[in-house]
Amino acid sequence: MPGLEYGDFEEDVYTPYRRVLVTGATGLLGRVVYKEFQNNDWDALGSGYNRARPRFLRCNLLDEDAVREVIHDFQPHVIVHCAAERRPDVVEHHTEAALNLNVHACATLAKEAAGIFLLYISTDYVFDGRNPPYGENDAPNPLNMYGKSKLEGEREILRQCPGAAVLRVPILYGEVEKVEESAVTVLWDRVQEGAESCTIDHCQQRFPTYTKDVARVCRNMAERALQDPSIRGIFHYSGKEQMTKYEMACAIADAFNLPSSHLIPLTEQPAGAGAQRPQNAQLECSRLELLGLSVDPTPFKTAIRDSLWPFLHDKRWRQTVFH
Repeated sequence: MPGLEYGDFEEDVYTPYRRVLVTGATGLLGRVVYKEFQNNDWDALGSGYNRARPRFLRCNLLDEDAVREVIHDFQPHVIVHCAAERRPDVVEHHTEAALNLNVHACATLAKEAAGIFLLYISTDYVFDGRNPPYGENDAPNPLNMYGKSKLEGEREILRQCPGAAVLRVPILYGEVEKVEESAVTVLWDRVQEGAESCTIDHCQQRFPTYTKDVARVCRNMAERALQDPSIRGIFHYSGKEQMTKYEMACAIADAFNLPSSHLIPLTEQPAGAGAQRPQNAQLECSRLELLGLSVDPTPFKTAIRDSLWPFLHDKRWRQTVFH
């Protein structure tokens, strides 16, 4: 079947009874969600597309037959849907392809998820950022096509699969294969330039959130949902440290004992700066907290070091910067 291909998988002697399918398992969040379940007595199957083989299942989420086949064959108890086009500027310029992944793939998955706990990863960009903080029941009003596409994805998920859950999260960072994978870690390039001064946004208020923390929340929700069908609908999770991108860059510099004097705060948004972003889309996360499903966010400086350290392990400067 053209939409579905397997790489080479080793057969485990012991197979946990709980099964989870993680879409987008090759991505920034999906990789960590997959590991979180796999390391905690779940039989985890990760799917991807361009980067899937040989580690993960290669599945085109727009191919209804392929999606139906993998769900029928694997029989997951839980699906965590991480796959998405999450770059706002890319969505703005390649809208049709983004809508296919962010909306139509949601509908395809949700139609096949009867009797399965489906957890959909969404975004704080469903809000316009004019009146934070935003609770789960506040009316969305996305400013850009990315936010609109994710909101439509939410609606497809909940319409087709009423027992599903949506987890909205803000800007994410974590261990990267390349710094461009995250709008947080990509700031590393500006931090390490050192001698070259550069401007960085100091307008939009963000709440950088560590992927390992999000993955733990996903597992908490999944394990509770298998016992409690009331775990459904919309949830919020977020880091608690409010920072502009300029402040993130300065914190990265500090975490790696690097200078930050070359970083210049940009206090006005330049014209033609790409897709419009919300000024402050802070998420209010009390529903998860009241249910005991939240986790304490990892401090930014600790998490950013852990995120970039593996990527930088071959860099010569590391031997001279760290004591």
